Amino acid sequence: MRILVVEDDKKIASFIAGGLRQAGFAVDQAAEGEEGLHLALAEPYDVAVVDVMLPKLDGLELVQRLRRDRVRTPVIILSARRSIDDRIKGLHTGADDYLTKPFAFSELLARIHALLRRAAGAAEPTRVVVGDLTMDLLTRQVTRAGTRIDLQVREFALLEYLMRNAGRPVSRTMILQHVWNYTFDPQTNVVEVLVSRVRSKVDADLGAPMIHTIRGVGYVLRSA
Repeated sequence: MRILVVEDDKKIASFIAGGLRQAGFAVDQAAEGEEGLHLALAEPYDVAVVDVMLPKLDGLELVQRLRRDRVRTPVIILSARRSIDDRIKGLHTGADDYLTKPFAFSELLARIHALLRRAAGAAEPTRVVVGDLTMDLLTRQVTRAGTRIDLQVREFALLEYLMRNAGRPVSRTMILQHVWNYTFDPQTNVVEVLVSRVRSKVDADLGAPMIHTIRGVGYVLRSA
């Protein structure tokens, strides 16, 4: 999953981005509103975390412009303003959630997962399920047919992306954009290596293959 963080306070931005990366997200950062708007219009983010008080363009105007251009990326507004009126104003601009500073990172992470579940229309609030493959987003445990699968952070991120797009082919570029936060050399085989590692754990001796290669297109995860 790929997240945009728009925050001009370097300490807070580093705190948020570092925590999200440790949680397995790909993160892009912007330190002012115009840059954040440009990125949000140009790239396919799963969630944006936007501070209100930003140089050049404030966070509320940023959200308004996104909605005006029909960009539906879920947005969490961050603000030191605690009044109910400020929260209402933030939500009325088109933001999906509003979190006041200071905040616990665990709360921000929980809200991000809630927005991802809402965007995916997930029926189960804490899990992603495809066939006999189950991913618990809170405990970060993955099982297939009742057998636990141990995944590293980046492996978990890739499998989550494939499961959220189950039945839909995803390209190498899409994986790079959503699982990493920067573009690798086009000749790199980092995607192939990661897919191979995940496939060896998800498909090995646990049933029919679920992760399939589509020649010239990319990869797709299907229910076995």
